Parts: sequence; C-alpha cells; structure tokens
Amino acid sequence: MVSALVTDFYELTMMQGYFLKNHNPRVVFDMFYRTNPFQGGYTIFTGIEELIDEIAEFKFSEQDIDYLRSLKMFDERFLEYLSSYRFSGDIYAFDEGTIAFPGEPLIRVETGLCDAQLIETFLLNKVNFQTLIATKASRMVFATQGKGAIMEFGLRRAQGPDGGHSAARASFIGGTKVTSDTYAGKKYGIPVSGTMAHSWIMSFDNEEEAFREFASLYPDNAVFLIDTYDTLGSGIEAAIKIGLEQKAKGHKIGVRIDSGDLSYLPREIRSRLDKAGLEDAIICVSNDLTEEIVQTLVSDGVPIDSWGIGTHLVTGGKQSSLNGVYKLAARELKDGTMEPVMKISNSFEKTTNPGRKQVYRFYDSENSMLADLICLEDEVIETGKKHTFYHPFSLGDFFVMKEKNYTSIKPLLSLKMKNGKRVSPVRDIREIQSSVSKNLETLHKSYKRQINPHIYKVSLSEDLKNLKYNLLLKSRESK
Repeated sequence: MVSALVTDFYELTMMQGYFLKNHNPRVVFDMFYRTNPFQGGYTIFTGIEELIDEIAEFKFSEQDIDYLRSLKMFDERFLEYLSSYRFSGDIYAFDEGTIAFPGEPLIRVETGLCDAQLIETFLLNKVNFQTLIATKASRMVFATQGKGAIMEFGLRRAQGPDGGHSAARASFIGGTKVTSDTYAGKKYGIPVSGTMAHSWIMSFDNEEEAFREFASLYPDNAVFLIDTYDTLGSGIEAAIKIGLEQKAKGHKIGVRIDSGDLSYLPREIRSRLDKAGLEDAIICVSNDLTEEIVQTLVSDGVPIDSWGIGTHLVTGGKQSSLNGVYKLAARELKDGTMEPVMKISNSFEKTTNPGRKQVYRFYDSENSMLADLICLEDEVIETGKKHTFYHPFSLGDFFVMKEKNYTSIKPLLSLKMKNGKRVSPVRDIREIQSSVSKNLETLHKSYKRQINPHIYKVSLSEDLKNLKYNLLLKSRESK
C-alpha cells in the first residue's frame, strides 16, 4: 500500500472543493520540464515504472482518515469518499529510459479532476528526482569514455533512506554497474558491491595483517584501501605483498584510493603494481568525484579501472532538482466535449501547450535522432511526407523536414495505465538500463558534451502552433 497522504495538503483541500461542489470534469494534465539539468543537452526519463505500480496502490488507510478528521478541515462526506478511494484514470507516458528534452509532455494523465489533482505531488516527486539522478549518472558514464565502470556509493550522503534507494535505482538505469545500497540491491535486483573502510585497517596492528585477513575472507573480491596511513609507502607495499600471495593462489586483487592527488597517485601505483608482476590488479578511485573530474582524469590518460561515486551522483551535485511541472491541458465541458486550455504567462517560455498531445521522434537512415515534433493527438504524422517544425517560443521561426531528410518516425507516448490498472508489461531494470545505452547511441555526441552541448530541436506542429496562437489571441481579446 502507498499512502495517498504522500501529497501536498492543498491537493486535498482542492479535491474536497471539487467533491463538495460536484465539480469533477474529465481533464488532461501534462508533466514536462522546462530546462535540461546540469546545463546539459538531454535527460533520461526515469521513474514511470515505479509510479504506475504505486499509483495503482494509492489509498487512504483508516489511520489516514482519522488523521485528516483530526485537522478539522474536512467534511465527513468527503472523508467517506476518501476511505474507498482508488485512482481510476488513464496514464500515457514515454517509456522509462527514453531520452527526453524540455517542453515535451513526458506523462499525460486523463481522468477526473479529483484524481488528477491528488496524484500531482506524488507524480512529480517520483519522476523529477529519478530523472535528475539517472541523467547525472548518464553524464558521469559518458565522462569515463568507456574506461572503467562507475560504482554508486551514495547511500550515506543521500537525502534520507528513500532518497538513497531511489537514487540507486535511477543511477543504475543511467549506467552505473553496482550499488553499495544493500536494500536497493534486494528491492531492484541491482548488483551490490563494496570494498573496506579505514576502520577495518585501523582495527588491526598493521595494513599487511588487515589485507591478509580480508583476502582470506573474500579472495575473489579483495580490493585494498591503501590510503589509511601512507599511500605510496606502507599502503601500496602491503597491497603488493598480499597481492602476490593471492596471485600464487590464483586470485586477483585491487587497490582503492580515497584521498590525495588522483592524477599523480594512480600513475605511481600502476607502475608499482606492474613492476611487481600484478598487471591484472585493478585501481579504484573515490573521493567526491564529479563528471568534470572524471572527464579530466580520463582525458589525461590516468590509469583508473573503476570509479566509486557517491555525493555528487545521488544528490544531483550542483543541481538538486529537476524543474518538472504538471499542468492542465484540456477539460471537459458540460456538453461532454473536451476543450483545450493553457496557462498564459508574461514569459512566453512559461506559456504551456494546450490540448491532448503526442510526441513524434524523427530518425535518419543510420537511426540517429534528428528532431522531435509535439503534435495534437488526432494529427496524422506519417513517413513519406514533409512536416513543418515550428519553434515552441517563436511562432514565426520554423523549418521543413522533407521526405528525403528522414527515414522513420516513432511516437513516444504510449498507454501505461487504463482505468487505474497497469496495462504495459513490467520491465526488468537491466532491460531499462540496456535501452538507455542503446538510446544514447542514437543521440549525436554534440548533444552529450559536458560544456555547451548542442540544442536538440523540439518543435510544435502547425496545428498545435495555430491552436496555441488562437488561444493567446482569444485571451487578449477578452481582456
């Protein structure tokens, strides 16, 4: 069970107002975000698989109802309605792991207004955070240039246990290989891993004894932390001695550096290990790594085999949240028809796109992404025809995608939940991670740059552009 109290209080007071005023028309809401995180060129849409399963279990327990009653804010008729509440709407969304861009409706919710209002906060909480962290992980993986796996070590630095578990899931989807979070390993099926703490070494008389005892317990997973006292002195010397003992038994070792100059030390350690005959020993580094540090070390050719990253991965580093929002796009009129609506702002970038929409992705002959087109749901977007792409904020700016310029088109929104029940197949987390990797291969490297990435084109169809413009005119004429 997921408590429906996981929502902002005003969602409940609005919901009560709709209920008591018998105002519950069918509506369409869109979830989208406005700018790419980390000043990057894309995001990895994440969280929808968990979201649809948890919304299906969304309900109020007897204790939840008693708590709401104690607030003296809610009518007994409304509380009785909540006691048997279940979400009954439809949810369309991008597949988990899809590359996404600003302004695109990543999730479309179609249901009664009460339903749609209640799930807003939970939906944004679930998707905003995981999308942020999966994107961060993807950027870090890209920074390695394929040289060394990233291990997610962030639970102790995460914003609470739930933040840690969600970050572990999102990080794995974004491309990390293992997690240190044992619970996340159990819950999501993520491989778990760890090395040793300085306290293990300090609890023995010397590093040699500490390493030997550890290797006797975990001969196939012996990674020695060598910076407790003297990295290039007693630390590496003890690691080499025990490493040679393990090699004679048919086992490999690794060493981990958690402090100091991560450009200089790995080079010296690699040289020492190789001279000792431990060419297959791995070097793992940690210590507040960011994608910029990783990229610099890789570009400088520093011999590092794996990266232990925690703080700057699971917290989002310099950016702590994705600016995802949830806005009304259409509402049912009294005659049963659906009327497109939009939020109008003095800042055109914050004026939303009206109506029930679909997003189409265009690909070239090499299956590389070219551009995305946001359309009204009932538009026919077919291959073999030219399509006009209008700038989302400058309606006079457009380009034409001719038939010869693309070879295939893919709709991105698909039905995930019908009448409150999941209808899409359950996907394994490894399958999702694999799809992220494949999706990123279709995105040109210029969009994946850490600094000043190219801006991917997301445009409006002519019909959607005209609808938006006409609603703007209508709004201004009515003033």
